[in-house]
Amino acid sequence: MEESMEEEEALTYEAMMDDQNHNNWEAAADGFGPPPAPPLSVSVGAREPPGGQLLAVPALSMDRKGPKEGPPGPPPPGPPGPPPPPPPPLPETNGVIMMLKSCDAAAAAAKAAPAPAPSSAININTSTSKFLMNVITIEDYKSTYWPKLDGAIDQLLTQSPGDYIPISYEQIYSCVYKCVCQQHSEQMYSDLIKKITNHLERVSKELQASPPDLYIERFNIALGQYMGALQSIVPLFIYMNKFYIETKLNRDLKDDLIKLFTEHVAEKHIYSLMPLLLEAQSTPFQVTPSTMANIVKGLYTLRPEWVQMAPSLFSKFIPNILPPAMESELSEYAAQDQKLQRELIQNGFTRGDQSRKRAGDELAYNSSSACAGSRGYR
Repeated sequence: MEESMEEEEALTYEAMMDDQNHNNWEAAADGFGPPPAPPLSVSVGAREPPGGQLLAVPALSMDRKGPKEGPPGPPPPGPPGPPPPPPPPLPETNGVIMMLKSCDAAAAAAKAAPAPAPSSAININTSTSKFLMNVITIEDYKSTYWPKLDGAIDQLLTQSPGDYIPISYEQIYSCVYKCVCQQHSEQMYSDLIKKITNHLERVSKELQASPPDLYIERFNIALGQYMGALQSIVPLFIYMNKFYIETKLNRDLKDDLIKLFTEHVAEKHIYSLMPLLLEAQSTPFQVTPSTMANIVKGLYTLRPEWVQMAPSLFSKFIPNILPPAMESELSEYAAQDQKLQRELIQNGFTRGDQSRKRAGDELAYNSSSACAGSRGYR
């Protein structure tokens, strides 16, 4: 009985020492735990009654199967003496606390360690940057964008009034918008002026080679074609006009393009055109009234000062050219109207059959017609 109790005490002591050594090893590895406790002193003495503190006993080599070998057992217990002093407290054996300490140590070590250098630096080359920023270089403008604008301008300048042009106005406007946003407004404006100037120089040469009987009609075609083209060209380049021409040049695109026609076509032909217009005015219907009106109004739009070359001609199609009529000039105006009627009769225009109209019936007829018109027909 006594031998079994001693064996059980020895096993309990070994387990306690194993736990204590394990905890001390973990604390030493982390560097945060308390220093290991000193080894317990081994003394031989009386055991405390059950429920009290265990006494340290020497480590004995025991074998469960065979008889116990070694020195003889302790002498029988004598009278109880004073209790031995309590052993120092055991180190903390809570696994959760030790785990938290380990995590704190690992976090501090990771924070103190230098950041690892990246394996490869990020390198964005020129082509990638160009793609990301959607940059339009001057080479892109000359090879891609301006050829589209050049072809569209050619079609607009050579179209006849009322013709359908198979071009995409949205695509052309988009090209102009992108070029303006990429700071190509100055180059685009220069190319546009050069393009239209070359076209007008060709038109001027064609007019110079025209015979006199076709000169007025061809000048009217060239003027109408160009003014019609401006109605499409100016809106297509409105973004350039707003953010470059008006802002930096303090001008307007339409005024600049009209000035080009004035300088390269109208000024070169005005002194040849005006005598033909005056001659056509003196001969009724030598030139159709619509052609005469288009040319006179067009010349007045290009340069109002040209009115002084033929005030009577411009006054027939543009109001307020001549000064207000005076009462003393009424007889002169009546004579001019009578002269025009005689010329019309000489050229085959008749007033109609008036043989059945009696003298004095004209006033009565006019008054009766006015009354009938006021009452209406039933």
